[in-house]
Amino acid sequence: RFTAMASSSSPRTMRAVQYDRYGGGAEGLKHVEVPIPSPKKGELLLRMEAASINRVDWKFQNGKARPFLPSKFPFTPVCELTGEVVELGAGVSGFSQGDKVIAVNFPGGGGLAEYAVVPASQAALRPPEVSAVEGACLPIAAFTALAALRAAGVGLDAGDGRPKNVLVTAASGGVGTFAVQLASLAGHHHVTATCGARNLDLIRSLGADEALDYDTPEGAALRGPSGPKHDAVVHCGEGFPWSAFKPALADAGGVVVDLTPRLASVAVAVLHWVLFSRKKLVPLIASAKEEDMEALLGMVSQGKLRVVIDSRYPLSRAHEGWAKSMSGHATGKVVVDMGVADDTDDTDCRR
Repeated sequence: RFTAMASSSSPRTMRAVQYDRYGGGAEGLKHVEVPIPSPKKGELLLRMEAASINRVDWKFQNGKARPFLPSKFPFTPVCELTGEVVELGAGVSGFSQGDKVIAVNFPGGGGLAEYAVVPASQAALRPPEVSAVEGACLPIAAFTALAALRAAGVGLDAGDGRPKNVLVTAASGGVGTFAVQLASLAGHHHVTATCGARNLDLIRSLGADEALDYDTPEGAALRGPSGPKHDAVVHCGEGFPWSAFKPALADAGGVVVDLTPRLASVAVAVLHWVLFSRKKLVPLIASAKEEDMEALLGMVSQGKLRVVIDSRYPLSRAHEGWAKSMSGHATGKVVVDMGVADDTDDTDCRR
């Protein structure tokens, strides 16, 4: 495999996947050879092992944060990644060459390449019990689930807070599969989840007490015929108006944490805040901390938290993974795995 490292007297280059304008989807991605970046103060240079594609990655390409993000073109996308430390920038402590780490580089991206620089403050050591593919799915997806449950007031340790009725929408996606498990692990909450019919058994196996097909009347109503109203909702999907959630929330009050807020939902959230509403919508704003990443790594290494992988692709076929993520039909996470051979076919890449 192309190693990207050249002699000290020659330019150091690597393979990368970039886009140079807004729009274009998977066809807008280009396979290029570019210089290997150098870590600045407070940064680590990683030899990439795996990167996980999230909705935010292709939304940036679609121009959702235009004109602020990406900050410049061409841009190497994907912010959730894992790799081996090969060089430390000035002032970095707590890491050494050869360390395996998971990291977030948001909004700088860089994950679809053979090497990437990341802030040392947004990295955590990956234990050998956690694979590179598993680790690449934790710093954004699993952390988002953790932060959303916290924002909804859901206690995540046994005996932490009162029992709550928790709803997770779009539960078979990357964040949803983690949210169901984290809420269930506490042991004293009632967890309801919505997903497509083909994923109902999976979601039950992850700990959901009730799994609802969103194409049924119960799924559309966000609660079963005899199911309780919800104290907390982690809304991983898109397109549901506030009017769909309000009747499903507990009469005493409930919180809907929106992971993909739009302008209209932000306006609703502000109104609820101003009026001190008992039923309220809350946009999620959070950034990963090292201790949170370490806690999630610990849960995976102990077998308490399962990473659901939809599919894996080599870097040479990253555009296929991009298209799969954009399709909205991935079950769990879509990963670009630098350890997968370029000539591996789809059936060998999937897990």
